[in-house]
Amino acid sequence: MSRDETASPRESPRYIDTLVVGGGQSALATAYFLRRWKVNYVVLDDQATAGGAWQRAWPSLQLFSPAQWSSLPGWPMRGGEAHYPSRDDVVTYLREYEARYEVPVERPVHVTGVVSQVDGFLVSTDSGDWLARTVISATGSWRSPYVPCYPGQASFRGRQVHSADYGGAQAVRGQRVLVVGGGNSGAQIYAEVSHVSEATWVALRAPSFLPDDIDGRVLFERATARWQAAQRGLPDPYPDSGLGHIVMVPSVRDARERGVLHAVRPFARFVDDGVVWDDGRHSAVDVVIWCTGFRPSLGHLQPLSIAQDDGRIRVEGTRCIDAPGLWLVGYGEWTGYASATLIGVMRSARATAQEVVAFLGARSTATTQRCNDD
Repeated sequence: MSRDETASPRESPRYIDTLVVGGGQSALATAYFLRRWKVNYVVLDDQATAGGAWQRAWPSLQLFSPAQWSSLPGWPMRGGEAHYPSRDDVVTYLREYEARYEVPVERPVHVTGVVSQVDGFLVSTDSGDWLARTVISATGSWRSPYVPCYPGQASFRGRQVHSADYGGAQAVRGQRVLVVGGGNSGAQIYAEVSHVSEATWVALRAPSFLPDDIDGRVLFERATARWQAAQRGLPDPYPDSGLGHIVMVPSVRDARERGVLHAVRPFARFVDDGVVWDDGRHSAVDVVIWCTGFRPSLGHLQPLSIAQDDGRIRVEGTRCIDAPGLWLVGYGEWTGYASATLIGVMRSARATAQEVVAFLGARSTATTQRCNDD
């Protein structure tokens, strides 16, 4: 008997109305509304446990909005207006949220590709294939950290770490550290490592600090105003109001009180033992921590050949323009104002679920009509 004849036959694909790819905050918010409207759906998560990308964030990370403003639909995070959650608070909340709403999650499952079919998509995974009438991609960006290119970077003998892999200040104690990035992650990590190392904060432009009495709530209120203006065809009332403004959480305020909260403009190039600045000065460096953001994690959608040069996919709201039946939730401003945040994703999740319900209903009607015609 040949080897092929003794091999186990490949299992047939499983059928589902809606597959949600990703198991973090965006997937859970969308699942909440799919459950409410009784959609037949399953969530595929490549993490071993619930909690999404928050499980990989640095231990001291602190949200810049209180718990009441850091919650998913239906169930507020504990702490109300007074408590600013930590990373572990968020992970615990997401795990309890998933259990509370009995989200049908299969994990760990890695989605390897999504291909268009006549009536939906063939979704290939490392644990079998699915045939889904609709797909909601909610994979976020944590798996796609962005590191800019600098001259001489390959010759640098020191250590380079992205914020996605930063594990805390003790790993750089007593070392010469560059923290690169002028947003909230750069500010928080710099404030932390400046306690234990010879740290320099590098930012492309001067960081923008919010007043002490303003936190993430104001940014989300502005995001709502921007969304409302867009719905009415009005100009953006806050064109420079992304989430890049630095919120003065306690660790950042402490750095200011210590007189170290200042950033310098970028260096010109790397050398083997450090960097050289525009004015020719040389600085020895042991570690570079890149707080330079992320790109959308959309590798599973590559077989569809719909990504643009910048890696994004054309959408109207969250609905993919070039692949009917596909939605993208939680990837940032291009898929909804503040949609990469806990509270901000709710609007996108609700609209997506509504559109999925309408799409499935229209497809069912069309199929019934074809059968009657036959």
